[in-house]
Amino acid sequence: MLKPKPRQLAFQNLNPHTQNQFLSHTGMLLHLLKQCLSIKELKQIHTQMLISSIHKPNFILPKLIDFQDFPYASTLFSQIPEPNSYAFNVMLRGLTTTWHKYPLSLHLYYRMKSLGLSPDNFTFPFLFIACWNLSEITHGRAGHSSVVKTGFGSDGHVCHSMITMYSMCGELGCARKVFDEIPQRDSVSWTSMISGYGKMGRAKDAVGLFGEMREAGFEPNEMTLVSVLGACGDLGDLGLGKWVEEFVVEKKLDLNSYLGSALIGMYGKCGDLCSARRVFDSMKKKDRVTWNAMISGYAQNGMSDEAMVLFDGMKEAGVIPDKITLVGMLSACAAIGALDLGKWIDKYASERDFQHDIYVATALVDMYAKCGSLANALRVFEDMPQKNEVTWNAMISALAFHGRAREAISLFERMTVEAGTARPNDITFVAVLSACVHVGLVDEGRRLFDLMSSSFALIPKVEHYSCMADLLSRAGRVHEAWDLVKKMPEKPDEVTLGALLSACRKCGNADVTEQVVQLLLELEPSNSGNYIISSNIYKGLKMWDDSARMRVLMKQRGVSKTPGCSWIETENQLHEFHAGDNLVKISHVLKVLYEDLKDEGYTPNINAL
Repeated sequence: MLKPKPRQLAFQNLNPHTQNQFLSHTGMLLHLLKQCLSIKELKQIHTQMLISSIHKPNFILPKLIDFQDFPYASTLFSQIPEPNSYAFNVMLRGLTTTWHKYPLSLHLYYRMKSLGLSPDNFTFPFLFIACWNLSEITHGRAGHSSVVKTGFGSDGHVCHSMITMYSMCGELGCARKVFDEIPQRDSVSWTSMISGYGKMGRAKDAVGLFGEMREAGFEPNEMTLVSVLGACGDLGDLGLGKWVEEFVVEKKLDLNSYLGSALIGMYGKCGDLCSARRVFDSMKKKDRVTWNAMISGYAQNGMSDEAMVLFDGMKEAGVIPDKITLVGMLSACAAIGALDLGKWIDKYASERDFQHDIYVATALVDMYAKCGSLANALRVFEDMPQKNEVTWNAMISALAFHGRAREAISLFERMTVEAGTARPNDITFVAVLSACVHVGLVDEGRRLFDLMSSSFALIPKVEHYSCMADLLSRAGRVHEAWDLVKKMPEKPDEVTLGALLSACRKCGNADVTEQVVQLLLELEPSNSGNYIISSNIYKGLKMWDDSARMRVLMKQRGVSKTPGCSWIETENQLHEFHAGDNLVKISHVLKVLYEDLKDEGYTPNINAL
C-alpha cells in the first residue's frame, strides 16, 4: 500500500548568504506562510523566520487566528515591541469573533488608545461586538463618542455595528437615532435595524420598518427575511409570512437551513403546521436546526404525537439531538404525560452533559411535574448549579399544582433570598397565588397579592386578579370575588368567570350567576360548559324556566358538548381515548379504578353533568 509523501517545505534546502538570497528567502517564507495548512507547518515556518532574524508578526497573527490558537497568538502579540494599528485590529478580531474573549477585547481597545494609536473603521465594529456581548452600554457610548470625534460616523460598517450594539443592549431609541442619521442607507442598514427590533421583541416595529424598506426600493436579503419571519411569527401575521415565502420562490433563493428553519418557525408560531411540514419536507438538506424547528412547532401547538414521531425520524436520519431538541421534546412529553420518554431524555441529557444546562434542566423540572413525578422534579431542581426566573417559577408552579402550597410559598421566600439576579416576576406570583387557591389560604393570598406592588413594584394583571377571584370564590366569598372582578384593570377572562360561576353553583347565588353567565356567553358563545353549568345552577335553585332557557339557547346556537379526552401510557405506548370509545383493555383498567374508588368511599358528584 502506497503511503502519501510527507509535505515538503521549500525552506529546507535554502541557505541564504547574500542580500538577494535573504530577500528571496524572506519572500519564500512569506509565500509558504500564506499557503500553510496546519498550525504545525506555521510553527515550522515561524521557527525558520526567527532563525533568519525575519520579524513579520503582522503576517503570522492572521494565520494564528485562522487556526484558532489563542495561546500562541497571545504570546506573539505580547512580544511585538511596538504593535501598530493593524496588529491591534487583527488581535481584536480574533478576541471577539474567534475566541469570544470580550473582556480582553475591551482591555486591548483601551491599551491601543493609551499608546496613542487611533481606532479606525476596522477597530470600532469589534469594540461594539464586545460591548453588546457584555451588555456594557457605557463603553459602547464612549466608543460612539470616539466614532464621531474621529470622523467615522458615516462609515456603513461602523454604523451597522453601532445599531446592533444599541439594540442588543436594549437602547432601541439610540439605535434608531444612528439609523436615521445614516446619510446613505443600504440593505444592511435596514436589516440591522429590523433585526434589532425583532430581537428585542418589537415585532410590530420590525414589520413596519420592513414595509418602509420596500417602499424605499430596497430588496431584502436573506438576513432581512429571516428577521421579518421571526417578527411575523411573534405577531401571528400569516399573510406577510406567506408573502416572504412567495418572494423566496420568485427570486429562486436557496432554501437553506437558515431561511428554511425561519419559515418553519413562522408557520409553527402562526399555527399553520401543514405549511410548516410542507416547507420541512421540501428541503433537500435538513440539519439539526431544521429538525428542531419542526419538532418545536409541533410541541408548541400541542401536537405531541407528531413531535415524537418526528423525533424518532431525526434519530433514524443520523442527526444527533442537541439541547434545543431536548427542550422541545420535553415540552411534548409534559403535554401528554409521556413519563417514560421523558425519563429517557433525562438519561440522554446526563450522558451528554446537558443535565446542568439551565434550559434543559428547567424543561425537565416542568416535564416531571406535569407527569406527576414531583420527587424527580425536585431532584433536578436542587442539582442545578444555576437557576433563572423560569426555573424557580417552574418549581414553585409544580409544588402548587401538586397541592403542596406551604412548600411552594416557602420556595418563593427562598427565591427572594437565594436567587440573586433572579427576582420574582408576574409568573412567580401567579404560581404562589395558585398554590393558595389549591388549599384555600385566603389570608396568605391577600398578603402575597399586596406584596406584588409594595415590595416588588409589580402591577397586578388579569391573571393575578383571576387567582384572587378564584381563591375568594372557593372560600364561598362570592360577593367579594365579584367586587374584585369589577375592579380589574381589564375585562375578566373566561377562566376568572368560570371559577366565579363554579362558586355560584356551590353557594346557590342567583344574582351574581346571571351577570357572570351574560359575560361568559359573550366571551365564549361556543363553549358548551358555560350553558350546562349555568343550566344546572338554575336547576339547583329550582329556577326551571331559566334552566330550560340555557339548554334551548345552546341548541339554537348549534353548540354541542365536547366529549372528554384522556391518555393512558402502558408499556411505553400512549393510548388516546374519548368518552364513548369502546376500548376493551382500557375499559377494564378503568373499571378496576372505579371499584377502588368505591371501596375508598368516593361518591361522584353528577350534578354538573
